[in-house]
Amino acid sequence: MNKKICKNELLAECLGSMFLLIAAISPTILFTNVFESHISVAVLANAITVAFVLYALIELFGNISGAHFNPLVTMVMAFERKIGVVKSLLFIVVQILGGLAGLVATHLMFFNEIGGLFFVSDIVRSDYIYFAEIIGTFIILFTILMLVKANSSKIPRIIGLLVGGQIMATSSTLFANPQVTIARMFTNSVAGVRPLDGLMFIVMQLVGALLAYAVYKFMFPNKIHKKGEE
Repeated sequence: MNKKICKNELLAECLGSMFLLIAAISPTILFTNVFESHISVAVLANAITVAFVLYALIELFGNISGAHFNPLVTMVMAFERKIGVVKSLLFIVVQILGGLAGLVATHLMFFNEIGGLFFVSDIVRSDYIYFAEIIGTFIILFTILMLVKANSSKIPRIIGLLVGGQIMATSSTLFANPQVTIARMFTNSVAGVRPLDGLMFIVMQLVGALLAYAVYKFMFPNKIHKKGEE
């Protein structure tokens, strides 16, 4: 039974990560390559799409795996001992694999416009944009920690809206997720990021996640009660 549950959790994380990646890249290809829209329209479409899809994915997989779809979410949940170390590492692996599967699925859907399955992106996202990843990741991870702490029943709605909003409120258009960042290094769409900047994004995302967790623990430190204390 435990093995079956573990497989279900891993499959949920893989599928959720795949669908999230499709939502993150497909609108940019559809609106810039097919509809020939201005990039600003593609960003708006991307924000709306990710918000809607993420809401649905959290509702769909939340009761199975917790609907992380992001190695940083898995990391902080491991810090909180809500998930074991081995399972967290497996989650991260399948999240990355799911993201890459989503990349292939997206390129297949738009093969006439893309012309291949894997590319090395040459889109530069550097300098001050790195800072945006710290801010965006901090906001997302801190919000997740606070909602889990409150045992909120509105997590899908709030996170969906927050991520969609932050896509339009950060200069990097909010990657805030290492598995998504890795996949976006290998697309020739406008959603891509060159590997050098992608690796820096992941470093900045880690910084943002650790800062979010530090602030959260400052607000809610673990209290060790002595025997006899209430």
